[in-house]
Amino acid sequence: MIPVNDPLLDGNEKKYLNECIETGWISSEGPFIKRFEEGFAALVQRKHAIAVANGSMALDAAVAALGLEAGAEVILPSFTIISCAAAIVRAGLVPVAVDADAATLNIDVSLIEAAITSRTRAILVVHIYGLPCDMDPILDIARRYDLKVIEDAAEMHGQAYRGKPCGSFGDISIFSFYPNKHITTGEGGMIVTDSDALAARSRDLRNLCFIPARRFVHEELGYNMRMTNLQAALGVAQLERLPEFIERKRAMGRLYNELLQGMPDVELPTARVDYAESIYWVYGIVLKESIGFDAEEAMRRLGGAGVGTRPFFWPMHEQPVLRRMGFMAQARCPVSERIARRGFYIPSGLALTEQQIREAARIVREVIRK
Repeated sequence: MIPVNDPLLDGNEKKYLNECIETGWISSEGPFIKRFEEGFAALVQRKHAIAVANGSMALDAAVAALGLEAGAEVILPSFTIISCAAAIVRAGLVPVAVDADAATLNIDVSLIEAAITSRTRAILVVHIYGLPCDMDPILDIARRYDLKVIEDAAEMHGQAYRGKPCGSFGDISIFSFYPNKHITTGEGGMIVTDSDALAARSRDLRNLCFIPARRFVHEELGYNMRMTNLQAALGVAQLERLPEFIERKRAMGRLYNELLQGMPDVELPTARVDYAESIYWVYGIVLKESIGFDAEEAMRRLGGAGVGTRPFFWPMHEQPVLRRMGFMAQARCPVSERIARRGFYIPSGLALTEQQIREAARIVREVIRK
């Protein structure tokens, strides 16, 4: 089986983990936390970076830190992971879905303004799979309507929009360090912002809302979102090699493009737009309607032939849990619906070899042809 993802852990990971064990700093106290936060803040050109236990919790804290009034609406892409909508709902807010752009798979900027109402207070933008969102018009809309911008850059380590790092655009932004990301800490996440107030609020929420005057007396409820020194040690080692990882991913994407070109029934990922080159976090393909089976069947056939796959995100407006809560019942997002049913990604991990890529591409072509 060619795995859909394997992380690359052959740098200083063991050395730094051994240092944690030898010194006894294995909890959320320890020098690698600060080192990772400072290194990551520098990477994305932000004043503050707050390390947390995972990307979903980073979203929870980022949305909560804004302090939006209960019942306020937050616009988000329908085509994204459930963590985005969950963070909005858990904060007592209302998610409003906007459809995807078919070429980039990101939120369709041309549809955002029509979704704004008198109750809209924020836009949650999510950079999907390889290309960033078109941020200039999104930021213009946010300024004109006085909306906060929450930026989910979970999949965009090292990616840039018009030369500026992803993660540097939101009032508050987040990253994930799940094993399939360019930088992994096993589980882990990061909140970044230039706001002193939002950073302080995020740190409070991360650590149970302790107050300095009396540690175990609480005025409000926070969370235990702390990252461990062990996780941060992995992150520091991975951060050292990020430029190498980015070039490796782009080389993998270019090779797949070469090997899979000329397939009339398959949409390959967009390699470049005028504001960015794809970083190929994953290599996703979409089956055209001319093929007589959907993504689920394609993944079943590829799995049987030894190629690992993963489905695309399922749209937020079609999530049963959100429908039962009464959210987005009238939403219609045809692009998101189509790519969710006809899209999937093939082996894309950093440890993938050229031989595995060539074999995976060969099998994909054979399965599609049949």
